[in-house]
Amino acid sequence: MADFFQNGVIATLHDLGRRPTDDLEQELKSWSADRPMSLVIPCLVADLDGDAINRIVEQLSAVPYLDEVVLGLDRADRNDFARAHQKFERLPQRHRILWNDGPRLTAIREELESHDLSTGQPGKGRNVWFCLGHFLASGRSKIVALHDADIRDYERSLPARLLYPVANPATRFGFAKGYYHRASGDGPDANRMFGRVTRLFVTPLVRALAVTFGDRGYLEYLDSFRYPLAGECAMSTDVAETLRVPSDWGFEIGVLAEVYRHFPTTRVCQVDVASGYDHKHRELSAHDPMAGLHRMSADIARAIYRKLAIGGVVLSAEGFRSLEAAYDRTALDLIDRYEADARFNGMAYDRHAEESAVQVFAQSVVRAGQEFLDDPLETPFIPSWSRVRSELPDLPERLVAAVEEDHREVSNC
Repeated sequence: MADFFQNGVIATLHDLGRRPTDDLEQELKSWSADRPMSLVIPCLVADLDGDAINRIVEQLSAVPYLDEVVLGLDRADRNDFARAHQKFERLPQRHRILWNDGPRLTAIREELESHDLSTGQPGKGRNVWFCLGHFLASGRSKIVALHDADIRDYERSLPARLLYPVANPATRFGFAKGYYHRASGDGPDANRMFGRVTRLFVTPLVRALAVTFGDRGYLEYLDSFRYPLAGECAMSTDVAETLRVPSDWGFEIGVLAEVYRHFPTTRVCQVDVASGYDHKHRELSAHDPMAGLHRMSADIARAIYRKLAIGGVVLSAEGFRSLEAAYDRTALDLIDRYEADARFNGMAYDRHAEESAVQVFAQSVVRAGQEFLDDPLETPFIPSWSRVRSELPDLPERLVAAVEEDHREVSNC
């Protein structure tokens, strides 16, 4: 059962199992006239063929308070764009699909590049960035939520819980981060702990950094999040327009860093959005540092190192060697706790696999440190939409117009 415990520097909103979803939705509906809400779902073309997207559409069809649903579609050709339109046309809410690889949005991306406003490499960061640009320029809503397209056990309670803290006029939250436990699965994956990158990498890395380099302000902030790598969040327009979105695997950590840079922690909260959460799991890729969780962990580490350096922390090769040792010890201590927790709950726990993952992640700690020292000025962030508007004042509205043209064409097919 959830508790009331508050730790760290941000507020935690627990799900104590006392409020039905209908009750939350009725309040959200009552606020939606003055505080309209949108939902953004970044999506790969492969997600269109999964069961998760069908369940998401089914559940969202019963949501009464959303003004608009925006889907960002990557790696799709014209036929894929038409398939996506067919799947989402069942929604009663207004909905738009950003065909990110279509000719109109490609032209906008090339125009941005020609003005030294790089949108980075294809990926979730770029996808979300264009969706946020559409949300801001359309002016239809004041609050936006974001979640992934591969949530197999999706319930409509998720966006309700996510949006509630920001939409509630009695609170001052401008950013809400979702959290949930990752301990589920079917078949051979049943009754196991997931969330390896959070449990075995991010949490011990953040605590080892505090011991090795200090700067406990930002690190305490990161350590306050129960699931910093969750892809679910909600934000107000003033937060969305200031974000420089990371374009690599450090997306979620990078967004938290941007929120920390611009807003006091009193405007930030985390909220329990699901009693369970199951989505596709990535391979560790122990022998390939450019793939899977191996690559993800290095990108995350570099994102944290960059933030610390910006804050004045001096990072060095000697410091990273000390960090590796501190990380290894911290991670192994946490494994003892995870094993005890798993046994207490009657869950399967493969200690050898957990320790093997820590060995791989330890390589990422050092490699990311060396990559940072080789290029400390690297900036993989996509510019904020406020900067885009200052350089190209009408581009956001042209983005909305391009999406509308794509929508009209596919609707008439």
